Amino acid sequence: MDHEHHHAGVEQQDGRALTRSAISATAHCLTGCAIGEVLGMVIGTALGWGDLATIALAIALAFLFGYSLTIVPVLRAGVGLGAAIGVAFAADTLSITVMEIVDNLFMVLIPGAMDAGLVSWLFWVSLAAALAIAFVLTVPVNRVLIRRGKGHAVMHQYH
Repeated sequence: MDHEHHHAGVEQQDGRALTRSAISATAHCLTGCAIGEVLGMVIGTALGWGDLATIALAIALAFLFGYSLTIVPVLRAGVGLGAAIGVAFAADTLSITVMEIVDNLFMVLIPGAMDAGLVSWLFWVSLAAALAIAFVLTVPVNRVLIRRGKGHAVMHQYH
């Protein structure tokens, strides 16, 4: 194999590994976001809150759970709380932000989804679809961040 073809093969393999890392980072982000998002939507809807208050709670909880899922393993690696919080902010902020913008925008744009109620299939299907779309749109963001040594790339030393 000549050098040029070998180099292209290595870049392609590295690209696949980068994409796998981005998918893994986005799945990690989705876990925290989904816990917070679902909990916020359920609480806000159950309490009869308006869309804005419900979305604000869902976003706050998504960040809380998203950051927590990063902070805990970093703490277990022996890092102090302040540094662990810094790692979480660096690793997760842009990913969570993109995910939250996309999934909440989707929920608002689906007619009746926010007002459907907890026993409605429309509420749950819309929320699941919103999270799935947010996942797909956040993978490229995480891929770029990791390629640049940012985002979840800052977590690698703690795994």
